[in-house]
Amino acid sequence: MTGGGYGRRMTMLTRARAATLESLMIGEGYSSLGDEYVERRDPTPLRDPYLIAFSPDVAALVGLEAAQAERPEFLRLAAGCSRFEAVAPYAAVYAGHQFGSFVPQLGDGRAITLGEVETADGARYEWQIKGAGQTAFSRFGDGRAVLRSTIREYLGSEAMAGLGIPTTRALAIAGSDEPVFRETPETAGVLTRIAPSHLRFGTFEYFHDRSRFEAVRAVADYAIANFFPGVARVASDADRYAQLLHEVVGRTARLIAQWQAVGFAHGVMNTDNMSILGLTLDYGPFGFLDAFDPGFICNHTDVGGRYAFDRQPAVALWNCHALAAALSSLVSKDDAAAALAAFAPAFQARYAQALADKFGLGEPRPDDPTFFADALAALARNRVDYTIFFRALSSLSFGDATSFGDAAASPQSSTLVAGDADACKRLIALFENRADAEALLQRYRARIALESRDDAARMAAMRRANPKYVLRNYLAENAIRAARERDYSDIARLHAVLRDPFDEHPQSEAYAGTPPPWAAELSVSCSS
Repeated sequence: MTGGGYGRRMTMLTRARAATLESLMIGEGYSSLGDEYVERRDPTPLRDPYLIAFSPDVAALVGLEAAQAERPEFLRLAAGCSRFEAVAPYAAVYAGHQFGSFVPQLGDGRAITLGEVETADGARYEWQIKGAGQTAFSRFGDGRAVLRSTIREYLGSEAMAGLGIPTTRALAIAGSDEPVFRETPETAGVLTRIAPSHLRFGTFEYFHDRSRFEAVRAVADYAIANFFPGVARVASDADRYAQLLHEVVGRTARLIAQWQAVGFAHGVMNTDNMSILGLTLDYGPFGFLDAFDPGFICNHTDVGGRYAFDRQPAVALWNCHALAAALSSLVSKDDAAAALAAFAPAFQARYAQALADKFGLGEPRPDDPTFFADALAALARNRVDYTIFFRALSSLSFGDATSFGDAAASPQSSTLVAGDADACKRLIALFENRADAEALLQRYRARIALESRDDAARMAAMRRANPKYVLRNYLAENAIRAARERDYSDIARLHAVLRDPFDEHPQSEAYAGTPPPWAAELSVSCSS
């Protein structure tokens, strides 16, 4: 760190866990490939910064003691006012297909990586600050991030981590009263985010487009050596690169299956926003489903619906084809076709398992895919809240002799048995058409009767698969509005709940309720 004399590069790895900023082991990471891959660039300091949020979980991930957040030196790092002395910060160059159109040069236009932290157990994490000022790749931008976007990414990435979905992580938010101009003047924020790597599909596209095939190979070799140990053991060069593509395709397919199962829409699935590690990367106009709507478009600038919720699997495969093209100097057409053909089976297997878990089905049956499709269609017809429905279903017992018809005051459903009359009523009330609810529950009960485990075990498993809390847009908006008044308590409360979204958190029930009417009017875009 400039002027501080700490954050030194260490050649020998001590087995003691790093606890202080001074003892962090900082290396060059990706920038060690050379200057054609990155621009060396110091961040632009925030004016009079202050710390808004800090995640002890992410600090522990990189081996940093949580108390370090109280030090002015940490704030200086988080605000871009300082850097690690051991290495030169950098912005990476890449290309990308944006809304289907190829842009030959993009890059980190407002993100600067301060270095790579190596933990005592040998794990490596890039330490990157987003909103850190202009770089060579800012184009016409100012390189800054507004406070609302940093809050959304901080909460969004940590919410995804709590759900068990691969993602970049967020360590801290630094804020400032320094104005940033978007649609209206706003205040600035800088997000510190952490990931093993921020390498993107677009990194390979950049060098392939320029016929820099040796650079494509260098990036592939770097990725394999550092993040794909199984691939690194493949002896043949041709087989190794083919296996790399196969691995990235599989990770991507499984990631998107998890998105679909939890009701997450990314909003901008450009190839420059796709991680080769299968991480959720670059939180802009993302959104979790409220009412189940397969065609949900969370980004109001996506006028054609290219990145609508139900199109995410197809777009992800399209992006994998773009990656395969960028690796064509290393991977044969036949090997690429084989890798790409593995996407659909990988996605379908993970998604089917996720739905089985959500419905509490531990013993697959041939008719399950049809049941899943019909159930989701009923949710869509009735605009049923996706998260609330599945959590309510997790509380539905069929194990005693209570008449569902009595509980629901519907003689037509008297053959359906449920153990909790109130749970039945709450679930049926989610539907606009009562008949749809009763038909679905009747069918669900018949399917549950084929399971061998008892109700208690099934319900417990379902509560582990169906979160009670997700980061709905209106919850993020409430936290943003309070933060504009220098009240950051809602950020902390939301973070505490979202890090354990499957727990009950009875003191935070308001976060699990049906969104207020004004939530439907919220709009997010690429500047969010």
